[in-house]
Amino acid sequence: MSVSTSRDRATPAPAPAAPQEHGPQEHPPSERHLEEHRVELTGYCYRMLGSAFDAEDAVQETLLRAWRGLAGFDGRSSVRTWVYRIATNVCLDLLRGRSRRAVPTDLAGPSAPVLAALGEPRPAGEWVGPVPDARVLPAGGDPAEVAVARESVRLAFVAALQHLPPRQRAVLLLRDVLRWRADEVAGLLDTSVAAVNSALQRARATLAVRGVDADPSAATLDAAHRELLDRYVRAFERYDIDALVALLRADAVQTMPPYRLWLRGAGDIGRWMTGPGAGCAGSRLVPVAVNGSPGFAQYRRDPAGGHRPFSIQLVGCWGGRVARLNYFLDPALFPLFGLPGRLP
Repeated sequence: MSVSTSRDRATPAPAPAAPQEHGPQEHPPSERHLEEHRVELTGYCYRMLGSAFDAEDAVQETLLRAWRGLAGFDGRSSVRTWVYRIATNVCLDLLRGRSRRAVPTDLAGPSAPVLAALGEPRPAGEWVGPVPDARVLPAGGDPAEVAVARESVRLAFVAALQHLPPRQRAVLLLRDVLRWRADEVAGLLDTSVAAVNSALQRARATLAVRGVDADPSAATLDAAHRELLDRYVRAFERYDIDALVALLRADAVQTMPPYRLWLRGAGDIGRWMTGPGAGCAGSRLVPVAVNGSPGFAQYRRDPAGGHRPFSIQLVGCWGGRVARLNYFLDPALFPLFGLPGRLP
């Protein structure tokens, strides 16, 4: 089978044409039919698991199981339903007995902007991580469906999903994001429609308590904030912290996984950047599409020459200001985005 291994992450998988639904068939589907679903399956598994790397592993396992089972496919359901059943089982297996992934703001209160508060880096498996849009969002398609897909991979939404028990998570994604009927979800999960409806109500209630809309289509997509983001890039690359702080909301938040430290307030963020974070002076930012939003790959100046990968940045804007800075300090993410390992 020519399914590419998710361990080979140096080159991002090309986004295929928009997935198509396949009705019942007399003959088993081909490998091509399976590959048509790779991007949407990766998006589903990423929402379930909170990690781009885990999602790729889950999709790889899903396609391998489907490929091995092609001869037994009886056509009583669509190929799409069949592979989603496999993917759901793979994700539920991976989540069994595993601690939920989190974001730093879930774990404790804000920290002081001093180096002593940084602590030691925590294992990558603790964190909800970023994902390239090309891995999880279909190219083209109905604009309304694309808008829903973008909202449903926003970092805040994916982080909130991790607070749900795995089966509730699957129910909410299948019903509210993918728009499956309750009877379809019941069939996929081998349960009753009443159980699906009950799980959906509990999942929506949990997300509501956390201040997250359980129906991503109800949210309005932000404008790109291009001018504000351009000003952010200019200030960051000049390392003009006064100008950068002027772009922030007073209650702005900065996180830096794999560290638990997080900062609240424009003043504390500025003090961090001129203090422990001053080594970021001279960085270059490269635009990336991440979690349905504009973002940046930060290359930090290398004393040996050039610039080396340092962080993937998600810059959240609303109300005409930068409200959230999520800096993922993990150079291993750069190949996932198809980024070079060095800038001259």
